[in-house]
Amino acid sequence: MIPQERTVEPAMDSSVYLSLRKAVRPAIYAHFLLAEDQERAGQLAAECEDLLFLTRELLKAAGLAGILGTDPGPGVAEEDGGDRQAQLLGAYAEAGLLWAKVVGSTMALARALLDRGDWEAVRRLAGFLAGAGEDDVAADLKIGLGKAVWAAHREPLQDISNTMPPAAIGTAIDALRAVLLEVPEDYPDRNREVNRFLPPLAASVHAIMRAQEIAIPYDSRLEHIAAGGVAKYPDIVKLSLDEIAAEFEGLCNRPGNE
Repeated sequence: MIPQERTVEPAMDSSVYLSLRKAVRPAIYAHFLLAEDQERAGQLAAECEDLLFLTRELLKAAGLAGILGTDPGPGVAEEDGGDRQAQLLGAYAEAGLLWAKVVGSTMALARALLDRGDWEAVRRLAGFLAGAGEDDVAADLKIGLGKAVWAAHREPLQDISNTMPPAAIGTAIDALRAVLLEVPEDYPDRNREVNRFLPPLAASVHAIMRAQEIAIPYDSRLEHIAAGGVAKYPDIVKLSLDEIAAEFEGLCNRPGNE
């Protein structure tokens, strides 16, 4: 009797859920956080350990799926082939659930890092998740990061007015530069929110220059910014802030103002 040729179902592509290299990136960073400071304790260490455990289990499930997805070769009974297919589907389902837990654990770690003020670490984790295709989750982390940065600089920003003394102007410029540096570029209305602080800030610098009878350069946009002329151009907010800062620094460096 000639054995019938057995059709083997193609193995599922492991990229259905993730690229393993991308999957382990949060775990790599968790290892770094633990190794960086052996005295780390409490919530941060616990979140790192959870992430490492879940990543290890995910790799096991993905590895099993890869093994089960290979062609077992001739001589495999039909019922064995059916069992193998069921095991393969189960392994992929387990990998998918574990990936969801890895993502959730990464978010928990990011929140713990936010509480510590470790913004760069949160930015990295958001980048890892975005690279793994979890764009919505990464966006949530970036929004959380943006809120934390705004909150950290709320006090000097609330004090911005068109009658600030030099010390307050310098503090306000530093705070706005920090926001533009630390808040993700795709944070909703980041530039527009920064932009609305520029007219009173420029007005304060302009008022001091007038009080000291300092001529404003012909090519300066300081008066234009103070009058709200950049309100419709949030895309050039960094350039506008730099122009205000340059005029202010020139003012501070004048003899008698140093």
